[in-house]
Amino acid sequence: MPTIVAHHKITKGAEHWLNSPKRQEFFGAIGITNIRTFVDPQDPTRVALIMDVPDMNAMAEAMQSDAAAEAMEADGVVPESVVILVES
Repeated sequence: MPTIVAHHKITKGAEHWLNSPKRQEFFGAIGITNIRTFVDPQDPTRVALIMDVPDMNAMAEAMQSDAAAEAMEADGVVPESVVILVES
C-alpha cells in the first residue's frame, strides 16, 4: 500500500481545514487510512497530508468526482494547487 503526500493551498484558514470532517469522510469512503495533517508554520495557507492509499486508481478516479469538488470547496482547498507525491 503506497503512502502519499499531498500538499496544497487553502483559503478558509488552518483551523477550519484542520477541524473539518470532510477529509476523513471523503478519503475514508475509498479506504484511505492513517491520514496525518501538516500546516506550514511560516504560511498557514500551505498545508499537507500524508496518507496510506490502498488503491491509487480508485483515489485518482475519486479526485475527479463531484464529491471531491464538494469536499475541497467545504475545506477551502485551492484545487489547482494540489500536488500529490507517491512514496517510491
